[in-house]
Amino acid sequence: MRIADFKSALKITPAKTDGNFIVKRAAVFYWVIGIVIAAIAIAIAFHFDGAVRDFMAQHQSPMMRNFMRNVSRFGDWPSHVALGLLLLGIAWRRHSKKWLRVFLSMLLAMAIAGVAGTVIKRTVPRARPSVKSELRWGGPRFSTKHHAFPSGHVAASMAFFGVLFLASWRTGLACLPIIILIGFSRLYLAAHYLSDVVCAAILGILCALLVAHFFLRPIRNPQSAPASR
Repeated sequence: MRIADFKSALKITPAKTDGNFIVKRAAVFYWVIGIVIAAIAIAIAFHFDGAVRDFMAQHQSPMMRNFMRNVSRFGDWPSHVALGLLLLGIAWRRHSKKWLRVFLSMLLAMAIAGVAGTVIKRTVPRARPSVKSELRWGGPRFSTKHHAFPSGHVAASMAFFGVLFLASWRTGLACLPIIILIGFSRLYLAAHYLSDVVCAAILGILCALLVAHFFLRPIRNPQSAPASR
């Protein structure tokens, strides 16, 4: 029996190795595709920065501005934190370990995106479209609150709901209009350029992927939990 078990183990091992190799190749392929798409999106966004800014400036209305101010106000990180804590409380009351992990991961990804965005803003200062200045990049005269790159609202929202998408793509996809509306509000209020919003979205996606890689693996691959004991 021992010899038979040894032979069967020898037969199974190459299959697993081949499977892991295929999975790794697929992961590399998807990362390359993602990087290419991100690079194209960033290039297009920078190209249309001026056109989108002018379009928004030409289509202003008091009612719309008030609406967009409210969107930006409730689309900032405090509202996301409040929502995350509320969802945590619901998951805790329902004794759902899966969703406790998901909601904690959402808050963590948002926090990472917020810190990263703040560091970038301080390192690469860019004046907001609403700031009248010939210097669009750099310049010690600007305080941090006038820096536009990247959009903190969009980065936080994308990281927050991005983790939700990775945990449950249907639920995350249903929340996509929230992110789009927040990004549009920042453009409409001349708080950011299109490239600020696009780069912030990419930053949020990266933070969501980072957190999901370390904290959502047991949820997405439940078969691997018994094997790891």
